[in-house]
Amino acid sequence: METWVSEKLEKGKELAGLGLCDHCLGRMFAKCGEQLTDEQRGRMMREGLKESGIDCEPEEICPLCEDLFSMVPRFAETVAEKVNEYESDNFLVGCRIDPQQTKYEKDLVEKYGLQDTFEPLKTEMNREIGKAAMPMICRQVNFKEPQVVACIDTRFADVTMDISSLYIAGRYNKFCREIPQTKWPCRICRGKGCPRCHGTGKMYQMSVQEIIGDVALEMAQGKEHFFHGMGREDIDARMLGQGRPFIIEISDPKIRNLDLDELERRANECPLAAFHDLKIVPKKLVAEYKGSDPDKMYRAKVIFEGEPVSKEALEAAAATFVNVNLMQRTPQRVEHRRADLVRDRMIYWTKVENVTEEGFDLILKTQSGTYVKEFVSSDEGRTTPSFTAAAGTQCRVDLLDVMDIDFELEE
Repeated sequence: METWVSEKLEKGKELAGLGLCDHCLGRMFAKCGEQLTDEQRGRMMREGLKESGIDCEPEEICPLCEDLFSMVPRFAETVAEKVNEYESDNFLVGCRIDPQQTKYEKDLVEKYGLQDTFEPLKTEMNREIGKAAMPMICRQVNFKEPQVVACIDTRFADVTMDISSLYIAGRYNKFCREIPQTKWPCRICRGKGCPRCHGTGKMYQMSVQEIIGDVALEMAQGKEHFFHGMGREDIDARMLGQGRPFIIEISDPKIRNLDLDELERRANECPLAAFHDLKIVPKKLVAEYKGSDPDKMYRAKVIFEGEPVSKEALEAAAATFVNVNLMQRTPQRVEHRRADLVRDRMIYWTKVENVTEEGFDLILKTQSGTYVKEFVSSDEGRTTPSFTAAAGTQCRVDLLDVMDIDFELEE
């Protein structure tokens, strides 16, 4: 007789006397013995009792699990059928147990003081179903970051699927000054459809998100797409240069191994934007992208609203903005949706080009979050200092382009 069996014999006698099956009897001593299954532990305990003259056969139907383990092959087939509908590198099995079974198990554990030795019914069922399903699924089990989780309700043999999203990172250029970065629900109907939006539910009929997201969604056979940009430019601003880093998220994808060259080619058929450097990335990168605040370089086409000034005066004004801190109160144009705060931002440098009687081009590098239009105009004094004040005449940004975003992803 194994040592652990003789030590637990008294508790084993009482538990076996309840008619528990070998699985449930063994689970009560799951931390005892090495390299044993719960079913083997149950048999060993029952054999130990027989050696002591105690014959405790299990009930025809176990009062605890109600013979759930006889259903494991059926559960495994159902799980495999569902998991095989999805493409993934790994999977995980979970299950829901009848609350009455869980309560009965808890009462037994507390009554016999088995908190340090038992294994829950749910844990063993997860393991046994997973083991039985693996040959039919032919993928690795992943406990930390499973791409596909199949949860079977043991009461009804119904399977619900939890599919981890697919994340595709890249950079985009936006060439159109009339589309937003992301889908923009109609302000009037909140996406339901109305005369203002012609029944589409959207303020704008196209967005950077939809150009690539709709293609990716189709290719992945997913449910929905979400856009995570590293900041955003104004609708009327272009995004040029190397482009803005972004991640497109596809929920419930059935296909994960996308042809990213094909995705790029199809998305780039739209002349309004361009996408490049696409790659599959882990979910954790979304937080890094959203939390990044890279410096940016802009080109602004500025017009004089006051008296024109000379090239020399403009260059002198530009020369004063070298590592200069701005105090920017929330601009009037966005105060309806942003908190009224004063933000401290930095202008690293500015440069003037192409001066005419109507205006000039201003190239500048700024800290992330700087309101460039308000830096130029002063926004009626809400931004200080401003280029308008330095130049001595009222200026206004007519067109704005983002030329560069200072960010490199660490491999």
